[in-house]
Amino acid sequence: IPFRMLDYRIRVYRRHPQKQMRQVVIYLRRSDSPLVRENTFRLGETFHSFQVIRLWEENTPQFFHHPGLLPFAVLSNTDDPEQVLSLVSRSLETIPEKQVQSNLAAATSILAGLVLNRETIKKILRSDIMRESVIYQDILEEGEEKGLQKGRQEGRQEGLQEGRQEGKEEKARQIALKMLSAGFSISEIARFTDLSPDVIEELQRQQHN
Repeated sequence: IPFRMLDYRIRVYRRHPQKQMRQVVIYLRRSDSPLVRENTFRLGETFHSFQVIRLWEENTPQFFHHPGLLPFAVLSNTDDPEQVLSLVSRSLETIPEKQVQSNLAAATSILAGLVLNRETIKKILRSDIMRESVIYQDILEEGEEKGLQKGRQEGRQEGLQEGRQEGKEEKARQIALKMLSAGFSISEIARFTDLSPDVIEELQRQQHN
């Protein structure tokens, strides 16, 4: 990470030398690795520093001061993430803009999967709100459309049904790819999408090719 942060800073400076930049690395999952505490890069006389935030060390109340921070609250310094998720759910319901509410609920659901099981999350968060999320709908429509097109081309009811099923699978694959890019583990993605670990590992290999 330290070298990568230096690389990012140099790239921005090359294009926009007058721009100021504040670099922050946010670690989502609790870790005892010394790597999550590194915030500098040194090479000879070259020195670069950046800020590091370890969410599990941050006080929970501060995440309720702004709606955009709500999805991260469940990963904060708490012994009861389930209770925190319940508080987040109540806060989400007070947001008047339905689209904002839906997108934040979907983000909360994904991040909560790092510390809670799927059944607990579904019990607390309203699935109907998440389904209205723009991100959720984009993934759903893209996956279903690909499957339905194949079904129409075959021109049979059997093919149409197969297309719908493939659409659902494609949706799950798209979600899995986004979660892989975000750094989620294979087991977490499998729990959230219902895809098998073998399928997710294959997607991971394709992503790295």
